[in-house]
Amino acid sequence: MPPTHEVFNQAAPLGDYSAGEDPALLEGLRREGAEWAEADVRAVGDAAGSERVRAWGESANAYPPVLRTHDRYGHRVDEVDYQPAYHVLMDQAVEHGMHAAPWAEDRAGAHVARAAKFFLWSQAESGHGCPVSMTYAVVPALRHAPELAQRYEPLLTARTYDFGLRAPHTKHGLLAGMSMTEKQGGSDVRANTTRAVPSSGGHYLLTGHKWFTSAPMSDFFLTLAQAPEGLTCFLVPRVLEDGSRNGLSVQRLKDKLGNRSNASAELEYDGAVAHLVGEPGRGVPTIIEMVNSTRLDCVIGSASGMRAAVVQALHHAEHRRAFGAALVDQPLMRNVLADLALESEAATALMTRLAGAVDRSVRGDGSESAFRRLGVAVGKFWVTKRQPAHAAEALECLGGNGYVEESGMPRLFRDSPLNSIWEGSGNVAALDVLRAMGRSPESVEAFFAELGTAAGVDDHYDAAVKRLEQSLGDQEEVQYRARSVVELMALTLQASLLLRYAPTPVAEAFTASRLGGEWGHVFGTLPRGTDTGLILDRARPRS
Repeated sequence: MPPTHEVFNQAAPLGDYSAGEDPALLEGLRREGAEWAEADVRAVGDAAGSERVRAWGESANAYPPVLRTHDRYGHRVDEVDYQPAYHVLMDQAVEHGMHAAPWAEDRAGAHVARAAKFFLWSQAESGHGCPVSMTYAVVPALRHAPELAQRYEPLLTARTYDFGLRAPHTKHGLLAGMSMTEKQGGSDVRANTTRAVPSSGGHYLLTGHKWFTSAPMSDFFLTLAQAPEGLTCFLVPRVLEDGSRNGLSVQRLKDKLGNRSNASAELEYDGAVAHLVGEPGRGVPTIIEMVNSTRLDCVIGSASGMRAAVVQALHHAEHRRAFGAALVDQPLMRNVLADLALESEAATALMTRLAGAVDRSVRGDGSESAFRRLGVAVGKFWVTKRQPAHAAEALECLGGNGYVEESGMPRLFRDSPLNSIWEGSGNVAALDVLRAMGRSPESVEAFFAELGTAAGVDDHYDAAVKRLEQSLGDQEEVQYRARSVVELMALTLQASLLLRYAPTPVAEAFTASRLGGEWGHVFGTLPRGTDTGLILDRARPRS
């Protein structure tokens, strides 16, 4: 081999690292009442940071799902075939309770522990998290139909991944999906045209076309259809209790930008048997129980993607040299990396706080329920919006190496817009915040009570809270200004958490840059005097 082929000044492989050794995550876990789960969370982190699990993620995306409409004999089967690594990832996620398991645990902090594990596991591969998330989210909605909940909740919360289309009662574990979007309506679900006709058997028969259904091989779908009383929520099984296939078919799989390990499909209902969930004509309030839970997972997923991006960028910068020094020691690169790490830590702090609010809310805490209503919508808007820019900047830290598929950064970048689109795109999320404030004044009080706990510590923060109060007091063209209002809500909420719980240099860097005007429009514009050493040390992956 000619000497020109000698390899030098390339970063060493990331290898195995402990993803659970994340100070921001562990501090949030303990703070939100799930310190009892730390050993389990660390174990999930060890696996998620391993080369072996990352290889599963690469395989699941390199060979995306394939629709098989018919079997070899010509029978319609509508099966979706997945790369085997996808099933291994799903099996581990379910075994560790990242799906609906917390609903079966009568222990404070269960939803926080689940959020932490989901955050870590998604760093290795995020696509399979879709059915995991929807199975988690279906339980509170399904409880609007107590008989269905009693029958199926034990299987939805079971820690057994049992793939395959069979009668639900014959399986050891079930997965659920959601099928709302139609081609003519998109986010305007009230424009849905799928029809639901009552039958003599006590159920309904659905006819219509769903434009976007994720995880079409789930055992059930929560869906909306127009019943005689109006838009209504239903549970639609893929296989009926007698073992026969229900009247729905998979028309095609979507060729998506990212999230390629996870199948998303168009479904056709043709007299599909459906079971009523909630009151007839009250479909949106019923299914919103599921949407609110999946919105939390959108925040978790984007925070997870940011953390994975920081790990890759910082590892590369510590092993690559340019202009006589390691990249991580170059002042401007250090600014960029610290800024990315700061964004990631703020997202992690917010994610764990929201998970804590959910945990206490489901256990009857009224004030936390009020805070959750506004906090999740604010977090969903902001954190998911930040991920695409964050992923692009982290990719650029690797230069041309980051633009190559083998680095894993292109997949992170392709996946990054997803959570902002799903469960209500940016405008929908921002307007939902305005609606929540109008309909639930107690949520505004709870939100500002949360902000008040950090008052008087930082001048930038106090001034920002005053600006927010003034902005919310001005109702002129408020819908036009919705994004700027919700952005400030998110930034002040993140700042309040960092001021209370993060090291002082982290909090001060955040408030000075995000709230104090000492920040540009791109990452890498932190003000002079920022303690980049401490910020990067907290973000550094540990073996």
